[in-house]
Amino acid sequence: MSDIFSLTLEDKLYRTRYEADPDNPHIKVNRELCARCDEKPCLFICPAGVYKESPEDPSVIIVSHENCLECGTCRKICPENAIEWRFPDGGMGVKYRFG
Repeated sequence: MSDIFSLTLEDKLYRTRYEADPDNPHIKVNRELCARCDEKPCLFICPAGVYKESPEDPSVIIVSHENCLECGTCRKICPENAIEWRFPDGGMGVKYRFG
């Protein structure tokens, strides 16, 4: 049995499954408000690495909904209130594979 502390983030995320709802995403980023933020704490606080800088333009944040663990930390930490986060609609979102 592997030690949980030696697993990479990708290994840990593999233990979850995410049912995406592409027509109704549960995370939306207001790009205007986000552009005003210099610190971008969402890049560092999210335990699942949902938020990343765009390789073409570091001021643009890319959201990977399929990694979201639904903790809601991002909406609390955003100093510009640029992240609109809600629980996914019923039957969608994170589904834990291994208890």
